[in-house]
Amino acid sequence: MTLTVADLSESALLARIFPRLSRSTSVLLGPGDDAAVVAAPDGRTVVSIDTQVQDKDFRLQWPNGYRTTGYDVGFKAAAQNLSDINAMGAVATSMVVSLTLPSTTDVAWVEGLAEGLNAAITELGAEDCSVAGGDLSGGSEIVVTVAVLGSLEGRDPVLRSGARPGDVLALAGSAGTAAAGWALLEGSTPSSEFTVEMAEAVRLFCRPQPPLAAGPVAARAGATAMMDVSDGILRDAGRIAAASGVRVDLEPAALVPFVDKLAPIAAAVGADPLAWVLTGGEDHSLLCTFPDVASVPAGFAAIGSIMPGGGTLPPVTVGGGEAARLAVTTVGWDHFAV
Repeated sequence: MTLTVADLSESALLARIFPRLSRSTSVLLGPGDDAAVVAAPDGRTVVSIDTQVQDKDFRLQWPNGYRTTGYDVGFKAAAQNLSDINAMGAVATSMVVSLTLPSTTDVAWVEGLAEGLNAAITELGAEDCSVAGGDLSGGSEIVVTVAVLGSLEGRDPVLRSGARPGDVLALAGSAGTAAAGWALLEGSTPSSEFTVEMAEAVRLFCRPQPPLAAGPVAARAGATAMMDVSDGILRDAGRIAAASGVRVDLEPAALVPFVDKLAPIAAAVGADPLAWVLTGGEDHSLLCTFPDVASVPAGFAAIGSIMPGGGTLPPVTVGGGEAARLAVTTVGWDHFAV
C-alpha cells in the first residue's frame, strides 16, 4: 500500500522532510521555531521568490509518458530562485519553502522534493545556503513556493538598468535547451527512445543548471547590467533594454553554436532551433553587459551589443533587423498570454 500525505499528520510529514535538508552556517536558527534566524553580515539582504504550480509550471505526467518526480520539482524550485540571487551579483544564504499538497500525494514524492531542494543547493555550488524553514498546507493541486535570501558581500547589486551604449552583451549558460526539453515532454516520443542529446535537454528542463559562480565573477569584472534568463533571450534582453533606455542587437554568428547544438532535436520534432534559442525560457542562464570585450570573463559568450535607444527599431534586434524576419513568432514566455 502506498503511503500518502493523508496517512500522516503535519508533524509526521515534517519529520520525514527535515532529515533530508542540510544546514549551512548562514542559518543560525533553522526549522522548528516560529521563524528562522539568518546571518546578514553585509547589513543588506537580497530577496527573491518564485512559485511552481501543478499543470501550469509542470505536469505530474507529460504527454510523452514522463512522470515528474518530487526530486525534479524540488531541484527546479531551488535552482530558479538561486539563479535570481545570482543575477544580482549576490550569494544565496538561505531559503524558505511553502508547500501545498493534495491529500492523495505520495509521501515518497514529498520526500523526493526535499531531496531535490537539497541536491540543487549542493550540486549548483550554493554552499552558504540551506532551507531555513517553511510552511505546509493542503489543496487541490501541488504548489511549491520558494523564497531565497542572499548577501551582496560588500558589493553593490548589479541591476538591469545599468547597460550603456557600447557595452557588450554576454551569456553564461545554455540557450534554448530547456525549450527543447519541454517540446520533447509535450511530444509523443517516449523517453526510452530518446537520444543522449534529447535526454540531456529534458534533464535540463526538469533540473536547470544556472551558473551560480558566474554572478559574483561578473560583478567583480565590472558587469554593468545582469539578468536571469527565465523567459527567453528576446524577452529578457528586452527587459534590460527597457530598464536601461537602450537597444540590444544580437549577433547572428554568435547564436550559431547554440542553434547547431539543438538542430538534431529540432529536426526530430519539426521545430525551429533558432526560435528555441531566442525565445525559449527556463534555461536560467545569466545575461550580462560589460563595458568592452576585454572585460567579459571566462565562461561567458559575447552574443551582442548595446546600442543607443530610440528610433523606429524594436528594443531587441538580430543582426540589425527585426526578429520577426527570422520567423520568430513570440518574444518569450508569458504566464498570462492567451
